[in-house]
Amino acid sequence: MRHHNANRTFGRDKNQRSALLKGLAASLIEHGSILTTEAKAKELRPKVEKMVTKAKNPTLTNRRLLLSSLYNNTFVVDRLIGEIAPKFEKRAGGYTRITKVVQRAGDASKMAVIEFVS
Repeated sequence: MRHHNANRTFGRDKNQRSALLKGLAASLIEHGSILTTEAKAKELRPKVEKMVTKAKNPTLTNRRLLLSSLYNNTFVVDRLIGEIAPKFEKRAGGYTRITKVVQRAGDASKMAVIEFVS
């Protein structure tokens, strides 16, 4: 039974699911916005927002935590700390926006664009 287990599984086990979300987060930080399914975007939002909150206080510990949660990709972490986090210095949350778009033609999945708020 799945009582009080609210996260989406996406038909994957825990390791595959965390790898998927890490990859989506890295792509979002690198490109600024990505097109994905609505469920994946909704699952990605809290993880990225916590990363941005950590990046707003760029201590060595927070930098290492971000590196460990983004496959030690220094380019993505530098972009997060250097470009994205300073934009949200005065903002207390709500760094991302999810916009629903038309369904995917192949399997009629609900699609959405997740992007950083300007």
